[in-house]
Amino acid sequence: MFTVHHQWADDLIMMTTPTLTSVRTVHVEKNVLKDLGKFAVVKKCVEKTTGKEHAAKFLRKRRKGQDCRGDILNEIAVLESAEASPYVVALREVYETTTEIILVLECAAGGEIFNQCVADNDEAFTEKDVIRLARQILMGVACLHQNNVVHLDLKPQNILLTSAQPLGDIRIVDFGLSRRVDSVSEVREILGTPEYVAPEVLDYEPISTATDMWSIGVLIYVMLTGESPFLGEEKQETFLNVSQVNVDYSQDVFQGISDLAVNFIQSLLIKNPRKRATVEECLNHPWLRLNSHHHAVEAPLDEQEASQSESEPESPVPSPELVVIPSYPTCPGQGELKTGRDTFSFTEPFPPRPEIQQELIC
Repeated sequence: MFTVHHQWADDLIMMTTPTLTSVRTVHVEKNVLKDLGKFAVVKKCVEKTTGKEHAAKFLRKRRKGQDCRGDILNEIAVLESAEASPYVVALREVYETTTEIILVLECAAGGEIFNQCVADNDEAFTEKDVIRLARQILMGVACLHQNNVVHLDLKPQNILLTSAQPLGDIRIVDFGLSRRVDSVSEVREILGTPEYVAPEVLDYEPISTATDMWSIGVLIYVMLTGESPFLGEEKQETFLNVSQVNVDYSQDVFQGISDLAVNFIQSLLIKNPRKRATVEECLNHPWLRLNSHHHAVEAPLDEQEASQSESEPESPVPSPELVVIPSYPTCPGQGELKTGRDTFSFTEPFPPRPEIQQELIC
């Protein structure tokens, strides 16, 4: 667990662990990068000694009258446990004030993959692009699942790019809903985003790593077609579509897309979670191994160099409903919170991004 040490009289407390980088000195200004509702704000910060940009996520410790510090520490622990993956956003530093905990994370200008999902033909993802990015998403999720962690909110807002042009690598972000799952105890909660949530969540059945795999199936569908497979006119219609697995696999939707891509999605959008493809099975799927003038195979993770680009680590969905009661198994953290005398410098906000019309289930 994290321990607070009061070494100085300053109002900032910094966390360091053996897995995190050393203490940085950064400037502070007041420009807001992204307002996530009244409980979270993201700002761009610049490291004083290097001029390197990061994104600082300010999280209120009390939300709706409840102490949510444990939730934030759980998010920190998840980020630490996944630091080996280049496709999960990197946590640089953590600071704490009397009212907030501040996560200093990677930052980049690529933005959400949602931008390309709904872009015109010239700017939209090609199937070759989706194959490469899907493999990266799966590698990042594999790292989480190997640590018995499920993300539970995989969607275009939470998959960012290190650069948009040329197309960079992905970073998985926003672990506010993440949970630890194991074979000892069951986790049952109704949370997530309606379009991407798995049927077992709606049925209040146990959550597992298969819950993430359903969301990946929806995500790949959106990346390939630009359409959301389950989105209805209203929330109840969306829930019904999810529960009945009402998916359109017609040629009109998948025009110009390979049959293997459709088969890949079909292996994930299965109501019974036990019958869904696992992350390992997905990584071995023939679709991800296509190699022609239209498609390319990406090298295995251990043959890749971690990208030096950085990504802005935040979902733009400004909903206080992201807050959940801390009545779930959390990820154990290591290290301790320490006081620090550093300050942040916040520059101009990032440009605003379009949002998917959806709301969180809590």
